[in-house]
Parts: sequence; C-alpha cells; structure tokens
Amino acid sequence: MMLWEIEIRALTGDAERDRVNNEYELLHGNASAAARVMATARGFLIEGDVDCGDARRLMDELLHDSVVEGATLSDPTEPINRPAVTVLFKPGVMDPAAMSVIDAAADSSINLAAVRTFRRYSFDELPGGTEREIWFRKVLANDAVEQVIVGRPRLEHLTLGTSYDFCLVVVPVRSLDDAALESLSRTGQLALSLAEMKTVQEHFRGLGRDPTDIELETIAQTWSEHCSHKTLKSRVECDDGTVYQNLLKDTIFAATQQVRAELGADDWCISVFEDNAGIVKFDERFHICIKVETHNRPSAIEPYGGANTGLGGVIRDVLGCGLGAKPVANTDVFCFASPDTAVDLIPPGVLHPRKVMRGVVAGVRDYGNRTGIPTVNGAVVFHERYLANPLVFCGTVGLIPVDKAQKKVQAGDLIVAVGGRTGRDGIHGATWSSLGLNAESESVGGGAVQIGNAITEKKMLDVLLQARDRGLYSAVTDCGAGGFSSAVGEMGADIGAIVHLDRALLKYDGLSYTEIWISEAQERMVLAVPADKWLQFQKLSASEGVEAVALGTFEATGKLKLLYAGQPVGELPMNFLHDGRPNVVRLATLNSVAASTTYSVPDQRPNLLDILKAILAAPSVRSKEAIIRQYDHEVQGGSVIKPLVGVHEDGPGDAAVIAPVLGSTRGLAIGCGLNPRYGDLDAYAMAACAIDEAVRNLVAVGTDPSRIALLDNFCWGNTNDPIVLGALVRACEACRDLSIAWSMPFISGKDSLHNEYRSHGRHIAIPGTLLITALGLIPDVTKCVSMDLKAPGNRLFLIGTTHEHLGGSHYSEVTNHVGGQAPQVAASTAKKLFHAIHAAINSGLVRSCHDLSEGGLAVAIAEMAFAGEIGADLQFSPLGELADDVLLFSESPTRWLVEVTPDNSAEFARCFHNLPIFDIGKTIKEPRLRIAGHNGEWLIWSALADLKSAWQTPLGL
Repeated sequence: MMLWEIEIRALTGDAERDRVNNEYELLHGNASAAARVMATARGFLIEGDVDCGDARRLMDELLHDSVVEGATLSDPTEPINRPAVTVLFKPGVMDPAAMSVIDAAADSSINLAAVRTFRRYSFDELPGGTEREIWFRKVLANDAVEQVIVGRPRLEHLTLGTSYDFCLVVVPVRSLDDAALESLSRTGQLALSLAEMKTVQEHFRGLGRDPTDIELETIAQTWSEHCSHKTLKSRVECDDGTVYQNLLKDTIFAATQQVRAELGADDWCISVFEDNAGIVKFDERFHICIKVETHNRPSAIEPYGGANTGLGGVIRDVLGCGLGAKPVANTDVFCFASPDTAVDLIPPGVLHPRKVMRGVVAGVRDYGNRTGIPTVNGAVVFHERYLANPLVFCGTVGLIPVDKAQKKVQAGDLIVAVGGRTGRDGIHGATWSSLGLNAESESVGGGAVQIGNAITEKKMLDVLLQARDRGLYSAVTDCGAGGFSSAVGEMGADIGAIVHLDRALLKYDGLSYTEIWISEAQERMVLAVPADKWLQFQKLSASEGVEAVALGTFEATGKLKLLYAGQPVGELPMNFLHDGRPNVVRLATLNSVAASTTYSVPDQRPNLLDILKAILAAPSVRSKEAIIRQYDHEVQGGSVIKPLVGVHEDGPGDAAVIAPVLGSTRGLAIGCGLNPRYGDLDAYAMAACAIDEAVRNLVAVGTDPSRIALLDNFCWGNTNDPIVLGALVRACEACRDLSIAWSMPFISGKDSLHNEYRSHGRHIAIPGTLLITALGLIPDVTKCVSMDLKAPGNRLFLIGTTHEHLGGSHYSEVTNHVGGQAPQVAASTAKKLFHAIHAAINSGLVRSCHDLSEGGLAVAIAEMAFAGEIGADLQFSPLGELADDVLLFSESPTRWLVEVTPDNSAEFARCFHNLPIFDIGKTIKEPRLRIAGHNGEWLIWSALADLKSAWQTPLGL
C-alpha cells in the first residue's frame, strides 16, 4: 500500500485565508501579523496500490483545475518546510468528497483503499496559548467533527476502525434504586425520565432477566421526545380546570377530524398524521405530500452538517411517504441571533451566530442543489434568545401517483436497507436531541452529528422511484432519528421482525451490534420487499450504483428479535416498545403574562421616515437575497412565482408557486408564517398570527382558500415548567380554533422541545416559536399575481382593518418601546376576506397584491414600490382616527395592499361587500413614496432608491 498527498492551492486570490482571518478578528479582535494565516490549501490523502504515475493522473485529470489551481504530489512521510496545521474529519465522520474520489478513481481503473480530504493553513509562526485555542477549536475546525494536526497527517489518520470482537452486554437494571436508574439514563444518554426507567425495570423484572444494551437503547430511541412526542401527547392539567387527555389529539388532531367530517364527500385529505408526511389530493393522476422537520441541536453544534442532513432527512421523509413521492420543492426557515452579536456575549460551548448562519445556509444550499430539488420558499428570523439554540426548519413537497399513497408490510417481506452504509455518525441523535444544551454539548454531542452525502441520496432516490413504479416493494420508510431501530421498529410495529445486524453494510470495521442498530448514518432507507422480487430489486440497485442488503424478515410474531453472528442480542414485544411508555401528567399555567394593552406613546414625535428605514434594515425584514441566490429555485422547470420578484427579480415575494406537473397549469403555493416576538405577550395570538400570515401569503398570490392545508412545527423551551407548557397549550388551542373556523386541516407536524442552554450561570431559552407552513391549490397558475407594482395610474386599496397592534412589533423593537397588544386575529372576518381576495384575483381584477406583515403598511408599500420601480402616493384620511404611527406600522393581521386599474376599481370593490376596504392612494411614475397623514401633511417622503438601499443592508454572511 502506498500513501500519497495531493495539495491544491488557488493560483489567484485566497478566499479561505481571508475568511478565517476575518473570523478570527471577529472572535479575538485584530490579529497580529504572526497570528494570521498566510496561505491555505486543500487536498487529499490517498491510500492504495497506486504508483506515482496513477497518483499524478488522479491529480491532473480529476482532483484539480489547472486553469485556476496549482497542485503538488508529495510523500506524506516527509515533513512540511513551513509552520502549518492540517484539518481533517475525525475518524468515522462522513466525508462525501472522499467517497466520490474513490468512485471516480474506480471508473478510471484505479483502485483506492481509502481517501481523506483535508484543509491546510500556513502561518509565519504557529499560534500558542489562548490564540491557539481560538484558532484550532473555533476558527479552523469544528471540534465536534474535525481534528487539527500540526504538520502533515500520517497513515494512522486514514484508519477508521479495527475489528470488532462480539461480546454481549447485559445492563443490570433490576436491582438499581431510583438514583442509580437516573444516573444510568444520564450517563448512557438515554434521556429517559425516572418513571420511564422504572417502567423498563418492571418490564424486565417480569421477564426474570436484565436487558441487553441494545434492548435498552431501542427503548430509549423509541420513547425519546424526538420520536414519540411524549409532551404533546401527554395528559395536561391546566390551572383553569381544563384537562387534555392527549394535548395534540384533543386540539390539532381533533380540529382536523372535524374539518374532514364537515367536508364529507368533498374531503381532499388522503393521509394525515399517520405517515412520514401529510398527503392531499392534487389532480386525477397525482397527490401532493409535504413534511417540515427541525434539526436544531445538530445545527447548533455543527451548522453545516446539521442543516445538510436536516434537509436530507426531510427529503427522505417524502421519499418514504406512501410508496414514495418524487420531491419537487424544498423550503427552509432559520432562526438565529444577530450576526453582529458581541463576542463577549457568547456563552461557553456556543458558536458565534455568524458562523452558525454561514454554515446552516451552506448546508441547505449544497444538499438541495446537489439533489436537483428547487428551494422555493423560506424565511430568516432573528432574536437574541436564539443565541445558544438556533432553529433550522427544512421542508419538502413531493408528487405521488394516486395509486401509490398507501403501504402495508406483509409477513414474509424481506427487511432491505438501501442507500448509504452504516457508520458511527449519529449515535444517540434521537435521545441527545431530546435534551437541552450546555457548555459540554459540543464534545458530548459530537457523535450525534452527521455529515450528509447528497449524491448518494440522489442515486437512491432514482432507484426507489423506479422500483416503486415496478411494484418491487410493499412498504418503505426512511432511516432518520434512531436509525434502523426506529425504521424497522415502526414498520414492524403491527407484525414483528427478525433482524441480522451483522449483515448490514458498514463504512468501516469495528461497529458493535448496538452501534449498527442505532446509528443515524444518512442516506439510508428501509423497505419491505417480497422475497420473490428481491433479485429484481438487487439488479436495479446495482445498475444505478446503489447498495442494497437484506437484513432480515418481517414476521407475524409481535416481537422484535435482534441477532448478531447468529447469536440473539435482543428481543422486545412490539406492544411494549410502542405502547408501554408511561403517560406522565403535566401541569400547565395559562395566561401567565399580563401584558399591557396600552402602548406607551413617545413624548416627542419620532422621525417616521427614519423609523421606516430602520425597520426595512432590521435583520428579520431586510433582503435575504444573499441567501436566496445560493439556492437553485429553477431546477425541474416548475417555478411560477419565485422567491424574488419584480423588475430586477429582487423584491420579496409573498409565497412560492410551482406547477409540479410539466404541461399542466394546475399549481401549488407554499408559504409560511411565524413571529416569536408576539409570544411573550400572548402565545395564543402568536400562533393565530402565524397561521394568518401563512394563509394570507398564499391568498395574496391567488390560492383557493378552500384548498389550503397547514403544518405545525413547535419549537419550545423546557415544558417541565408549567408556565412554558401553558404557552404551548395556548398555541395548540389557537391552531385548533383557526383550523375549524377556516376549514383548513392540519396534515402534518413536528415538535422540538427543551431548546434552552444552561451552563456557567447562564440560562437562555428560546422564545416559544411556532412555524406554520401552508400548502394551497391554485387551479390555474396563469392567473397568479405577484407583489410588485405594475404601472402608474392605478388605485391602491387597503384590505382589512387596522388596530393599535404595536405589541411585539418591529416598530416597538426599533423605538425601544414596550407593552401594547399583540395582534389579534378576527377569524370570521378573516375567512370572508380570504375568499373575497381570491375571487378578485381569479376574476383578473388585481395587478399586484402584497400582504401586510412585519412593519405594517409602510413597509408593505415600500417593498411593492421599489420591487416594481413604480412610485406611490398614499393618504390616511379614509382610515379613521388612529395615530399616524399606528397606521404606518401596526402589524394587525389579515390585511393586504392591492393594486387595481381604475377601470376595474368598482368591480373590485364589489367583491368586498360589507367587508373592510379602503381606497388609500395611487401609483405614480415618479420613483418615490409619499404618505400623507390625516391633516394632509406628508409623513413619509422618500426616493425609492433610498428605501431599497436600507432594505438591502448586507445580512452579514
């Protein structure tokens, strides 16, 4: 075996050098000349029966671009003649680029035993002391997944594992007292409560034996908050006397059941809250499925890998829905602390928000683009309490044939694993994600973080869709949290399964039977394949370069049986595994925040134009073009209304519209809503406004409000606190009430709880955050409208009623005022407005439409004007006697600003009979915005270029 090192350097410029030096200065101030990185390189360590000629051929023909890069081939046993450090992934961490090199080399008849990628940083003098700690652990490498080596790496750095000697591990739980049970749960990262540990103990006392380690781990994965959602499914007793036997079932599920019952024969839901994703009708040939997931803890520790695999996981959710859906669109929503957060405010073990933001954006970008799925919709929200716990929501929409929406495992079906191989990445991911973070999470949780390989997933996706259409399997699910333990356990829940763990294909030697079972290695799916179709499936997989292996059989025993090398290592009854978890009673305190309903009026009248510009430049409002342009939203050719619209395609669209079946004008709209700042004032109002925002975004582009489905994603703090749980209860109640009022079913959801940090005297809990994703049907996408103003001389109508809703608003934030009422949704009027707006758009009466959200009316008209490069004059006299700043910046929900030609104005107004509609202005040719108050005085007078410049304040990427 020979070992070669290929080092590659940019011929002009050194962007990586500039990036790390800037990041060091962010964390430490200006670096001395000696402490700066002078040059960077990337490279590959390759091992195999490869002579110098083959190694040079790989270097020249495959691994570098000679036009812009220089490369050298070296013997890695020779020392580097300059002070330098090399950064590699830690052993066992997925290295997608290295895997691609092995495959590409094989295509050239060069067989490599191992490849590792690296980055190299050269100094004039290696840093020491505090500087070394910052450079090595915070800037050059992420200690969760990477290692720093002074000089060159050696052969041992290619070694991923050693052989495993089988040894059955039995955990003596029957004799443990309560303290010992709690200690075992904590030290073993089981994340089980004392009541749950005692239930496990009693089960095995009944069997007259102690559990094996794999049995204990299987129970922990299945009962984890991440997998079983035990808080939302628990009995909740509220301080007002209300009792929910099952919070989720009694609120959101119940609402959906009522909506479906009222729809009767017109029910367009196919599958809700029972598969990997929700499914609704689309047309005669296809249904649509959708799922939105969270990947918060991994993204806090390793932003790129966490977000990368978050998107990869939700793509597999859709691929594992029914018999498999083709992914046609992705969404993403991120919640960060400000990228300008001072370094001295960063707690121990926490990454700087700017580093988190860059890594998360890159992770989603790379996975979506490489799998050929357009990223069409999203949002980015900033709040100081996301400092230690950023939130990463990833969603995928899929297209599935109507006859492929159901699946059923049959006794005798083979348990087939397909896609990526199994490694140590993701061990304890499900249980670790059910805990809060602290200063040690980076080191303790590093093994729970994965790095994805989008190309492997794309190849697997192609195989599964072909196999689906050939009828080669009867059921499928993804390997996500809990790995094989969850996938096989869930698929076999109603029947039973026997699994031979030693048959799994491994990335490297040395994995124990338990590690194989609970690994969360990515790009893996589990299928139920009839025995007589296994050879056909094998052949199809091999033809696409995808690995598949039969691990065992589904059998009608009602038990999960696990074997390794022919030896039994675990046996659990399926009913205990899935129904044995004790149902804990939780206490909730409702309405704990008594917010003032009166807003504190400033003593002196503020400069309203300055406030408008400040809101436009606020991180949550300003342009996200720097992120959006990194995503491919054109691939697959179905994009109708894109994330950015207007003359220069740089204005903020309300909702994305796609036509997923090429050649058809039938389309889908995808939108989202969230505003965590309302939650501290009124959790019910916060949730209602999130739903309203998602729906009004869809209505603004032309969606039929009678065909809108909703998804909930709850991210909350420590729900063991009755006040925190009470806010969650109120949010669930709002979801229930609006779902019923608007006949909009919830079809899928996800929760992520205990998002808080405790360490070194710091306690940071996220604000209660509810993301609502809305999916709507558009019968004819040619009738859709966008938000940019279209022509001068048109009328501008404000639809909806404005109230003094400044509590939690962006106006409050930029003026440092507190109190006030959180925006309140008037459900009955809102429903009528949704249908009136839709009727007007469907009749061709609307030129442009934009919903009013962050910043209210002033921000909405500014965005419409500079996106269309059309000016506007507005006047407030038709709007009543509210204060000027309220009319400008109130965030009252269920409002739109609509552009209508003069010829259509009367007919447009008739669509809103007995509903709030106000003719408040006109579009003009001059590129400026003027807004007059009640007395006719101009409150706002600005060139559009100045407003757009404020809105395009750089995001800090």
